[in-house]
Amino acid sequence: MKRVAILGSTGSVGHQALNVIRAQPAAFTVVGLAAGRNLALLRDQAQEFRPEAVAITHAPPPGQNGSALTALQSGSPDGTRVYAGADSLFDLTLSTKPDIVVAATTGLVGLAAILAALEAGIDVALANKESLIAASDLLFAAANQSGAAILPVDSEHSAIFQCLVGEDRSRVTRVILTASGGPFRTLPAAAMAKITPEQALAHPTWQMGPKITIDSATLMNKGMEVLEAGILFFRPQAHSTERARKELGAGTGRTLDYVDVVIHPQSIVHSLVEFSDGSVKAQLGYPDMELPIQYALGYPQRLASDFRPLDLAALGQLTFEAPDPVRFPCLALAREAGLLGGTAPAVLCAADEVAVRWFLDGRLPFTDIPTVIAAVLHEHPPQAVESVEQLLAVERWALRQADQCARRLAQRADRVPVGARTR
Repeated sequence: MKRVAILGSTGSVGHQALNVIRAQPAAFTVVGLAAGRNLALLRDQAQEFRPEAVAITHAPPPGQNGSALTALQSGSPDGTRVYAGADSLFDLTLSTKPDIVVAATTGLVGLAAILAALEAGIDVALANKESLIAASDLLFAAANQSGAAILPVDSEHSAIFQCLVGEDRSRVTRVILTASGGPFRTLPAAAMAKITPEQALAHPTWQMGPKITIDSATLMNKGMEVLEAGILFFRPQAHSTERARKELGAGTGRTLDYVDVVIHPQSIVHSLVEFSDGSVKAQLGYPDMELPIQYALGYPQRLASDFRPLDLAALGQLTFEAPDPVRFPCLALAREAGLLGGTAPAVLCAADEVAVRWFLDGRLPFTDIPTVIAAVLHEHPPQAVESVEQLLAVERWALRQADQCARRLAQRADRVPVGARTR
């Protein structure tokens, strides 16, 4: 039985991870649950799964007054330790000593805990794009030193991972990520400025949280997955950040040449791998995040389940098309950040977070999301990644810059064109 800690247990991926654990009671036990703000749901989860520890990041640490912390302490089962504040994810991860950590937080809030888990030899089922693309050198150095595994949870990267089992990775010539195209795949470019948050949140095939749903609509989510694929499947297995920089240059760099994207509206083919002999392998299934989550949690075992079997005849057809770079510039912006390397991907993620929040709040047009990201990315001189503290400082800078840029755009009639450099 694997001991599981879930960072971000009240979010979409965390919720589905707990569904997997409910369905596999003989395979997994929950030892830690952590959330950001959703205190009520975290308490309910703690009462059901009775973990060794719970944590909430947006509450004062023990020893300080705070209603959220007091409520969590009073609502947690007897014997469950309670952590709160900025270091709570780190404390929970190391104190519970899980076999595997599900990293389902957003942004870089969980980076220190993820790094600590890998340094301690704990496997990480990674659903946090930002930590991987911002801090891959740090994470892989820790994993290689301790022998811990970084297991992909995104459906696309899980598909590639499954296709590579038993294969010689040196014979891989290309990976092809599929994208649904989101709700605006066929919308004319002239109509995109009038898109509302409600329309953007209506994803045609996947049920996800608000942030990732908007990222899917802009194709930023797919752009980040391109960077992830380059890191996970084409990155030299360096044993130090120094060696990694020498082999890769500034960042993922040349690895992105091996990653393509194709629009696949049905979301049945989750990704494909091409080999040097011309063969292509794909992983198929109905769009359901619980399957890749279960694969990561159970790895190297493939656990039996009652997921709906695929009926190709009922589907009728599977279609594919190239993404439109003009209507979806976020895809190119993500590649640009990957080629710049260093701290540029962290800036990309932070600027996107702010731009999406402004759009969801109704204060910024959908088409200005990439405008904000491009402006902040082009203001930042990339640095080689050295530490978690450095990345958090870069993230804070990018959050401030993006907020200022979004405010200027909201107040001006004229718009900075996407891709225009401000320096």
